[in-house]
Amino acid sequence: MRPLKLGMVGGGQGAFIGAVHRMAARLDGHWQLVAGAFSSDAARSHASAAELGVDADRSYDSFAEMATREAEHPNGIDAVAIVTPNHMHAPAAIAFLEAGIPVICDKPLTATMDQAQTLAEAVRRTGTPFFLTHNYTGYPLIREARAIVARGDLGSIRVVQAEYAQGWLARPLEGEGQKQAAWRTDPGKSGAGGAIGDIGTHALNLLSFVTGQAPAALSADLHSLVPGRELDDNAHIVLRFERGARGMLWASQVAVGCENGLRLRIYGDKAGLEWCQENPNTMKLTPLDAPPRWLTRAGAGVGDHATRIPAGHPEGYLEAFATLYSEIAGALRGEAHAADLVPGLEAGLQGMDFIKACVASSQGNGEWTSLSE
Repeated sequence: MRPLKLGMVGGGQGAFIGAVHRMAARLDGHWQLVAGAFSSDAARSHASAAELGVDADRSYDSFAEMATREAEHPNGIDAVAIVTPNHMHAPAAIAFLEAGIPVICDKPLTATMDQAQTLAEAVRRTGTPFFLTHNYTGYPLIREARAIVARGDLGSIRVVQAEYAQGWLARPLEGEGQKQAAWRTDPGKSGAGGAIGDIGTHALNLLSFVTGQAPAALSADLHSLVPGRELDDNAHIVLRFERGARGMLWASQVAVGCENGLRLRIYGDKAGLEWCQENPNTMKLTPLDAPPRWLTRAGAGVGDHATRIPAGHPEGYLEAFATLYSEIAGALRGEAHAADLVPGLEAGLQGMDFIKACVASSQGNGEWTSLSE
């Protein structure tokens, strides 16, 4: 089976997430990068294309040119990955949607709710496939956790705790020329959310993916703890769910010593479970009045959730990302239900609504704020 042809917008020299997307797309052999507009700076874009082995005639000055020419190309791309800063997600994605080219977009969906609604309208109007890379949903044990909850093994969900703690922005790196810090702390490029947009949306998506529930209301306390920083770098959020569960979400990029501490804890009236991204191949299941159990990826009693290698051989971040790319490839090839677990437009809109509600609540001194249904 020949690889599908992938294009990319953003992700050129000096970028972080573009390289991750490229590695993930290659891992299972379903994609080949053949075209790109890798930077808003044309010279840097073409230099990046040359480094990546993309032919000069498919290296473009802009995403608009790329969308037009790839749609007309006799061997045009099968999908495009949008890996730019947040403020460029909507215009780039819309250009390709309107050209009939499926879009794989990095999270969060956009920088603003207005952009999100415009993008949503384009997805619905064109009918062009759209996928959002909340990559942590691709971890095998996260999918096992989802199955455990769906079977009712935890019983009625009572408490949900999600946290995502990093420490890399504990210093004002945005003032030191660090590219990733500069755009992530810039409201014009990141949007209204700092830590809550960058990593808080991941925590929200993960808890919703596993529990099958979304919070109905929240009370948020957002802070910019580094002096002079415009966007939040630490957030404490209390959550209420329609079915009665209560929850808390902590997102921080100033937790000194934390690297990529995404953690999920869910407790029902029959059992609880705990999972941590930094040790993703084990998950703790704690039945009521019984000894705890440790589940391992591909181990005894665990379903076959897109694992590639036998138990005891670690799988992690890139493999989880690659699972989404492989399932997207299956969907675009017409395989029924191939991408049922891949986040899409609705997950993106939920994340944008979450950011909007957090900002509004925090500005109102933690006032309880409803989320859209």
